[in-house]
Amino acid sequence: MELNEKSVKKLKEDFPIFKNNPGLVYLDNAATSQRPSIVIRALVDFYEKENANASRGVYTLAEKATERYAEARKVVANFIGANPNEIIFTRNATEGLNLLSYTLTSIIPQGKNEILLTEMEHHSNLVPWKQLAKSEGFKLKFVKVKNDFTLDMDDLKEKLTEKTAIVSVTHVSNVLGTINPVEEISRLGKEKGALVIIDGAQSAPSLKTDVKKIACDFFVFSSHKILGPGGIGVLYGRIELLEKMKPFNFGGGMIKKVTLSETEFTSPPERFEAGTQNIAEAIALAESIKYLEKIGLDNIHDWEIELVNYALKKLKEIEGIEIYGPSENKVGIISFNLKDIHPHDVASLLNDSGIAIRAGHHCAMPLMNRLGVVGTCRASFYIYNTLEDVDALVEALKKVMEKFGK
Repeated sequence: MELNEKSVKKLKEDFPIFKNNPGLVYLDNAATSQRPSIVIRALVDFYEKENANASRGVYTLAEKATERYAEARKVVANFIGANPNEIIFTRNATEGLNLLSYTLTSIIPQGKNEILLTEMEHHSNLVPWKQLAKSEGFKLKFVKVKNDFTLDMDDLKEKLTEKTAIVSVTHVSNVLGTINPVEEISRLGKEKGALVIIDGAQSAPSLKTDVKKIACDFFVFSSHKILGPGGIGVLYGRIELLEKMKPFNFGGGMIKKVTLSETEFTSPPERFEAGTQNIAEAIALAESIKYLEKIGLDNIHDWEIELVNYALKKLKEIEGIEIYGPSENKVGIISFNLKDIHPHDVASLLNDSGIAIRAGHHCAMPLMNRLGVVGTCRASFYIYNTLEDVDALVEALKKVMEKFGK
């Protein structure tokens, strides 16, 4: 489905949030996306017509829930080019990264004691590794961000050594919109025998992903950023690694055999899904993926780029604006500041005009330090945003500048 101003306006009718909030210009999609009716309906239908616990009962409703949950796993697996038994449902991408930080030590070879991250990581791909380093004695290294807002690959190659145990990088910066060369990073990491983890929270919404082509060991993303419900995320892991890893959450559903003296865990992915899972949310996530695939990820990315290029051209007309991000190889994210105006003031005044953007450090404080700012304003676009939304943003920003006498 080709996306243009006309087709996007029609598409927007699928999202009840805009009908219930007339005039809303929603530009905070990097934080969370809105949901189409078909996804919301999937949640309601399950609870109204099919509600039962999966993998627990032999009655009709329970068997149906088990079947729908398994089918959702297949849809997710196909979405990123994985096998169903390599897909673990989590609460979000953050929990997926935390799961890894708790379990990978059991498969890291002796003598490897370094973790390589980057200066552009979200706190979710930073704090868990800092905690692991603190508790287990790992050394953290950080790949520098260049002045053109891309990763310094020469610095990465220099800091990647035989001692590197883990390389964990974001596929797309949630602040800069930079698309990192994850295939090359994965290849370089593998050459040193490191485990490679890709944070796909910002790439999954609009970049077609094939984890086998990337050749990473693990990949995480969240449902709520790809039109799906909150409270559910995805962790992909190569099955040969998952089979060696110990679980960190224990209880029902993840065991093969239990006696009073011993416990035998079941196979992945169930080994990592203790207790009752978010069954309805998994089903709804599958619906959001089907919706996106019907439109086409390539079409979505092309529309994001059309929006962001149009926005950059218009924003540069504003005197005193500072824009942070690469000129190419990006997604629909623009971070900026207005001279001598705090980002929170900008966001608050835009809200008065019905425009929703993000302002602050975006859970990326080290990157803010690297940029030399306390925070930024961030406008992030998605499939229901239009060129008219961009025009509204620019006009509102001009009014902010006037209000501050700029």
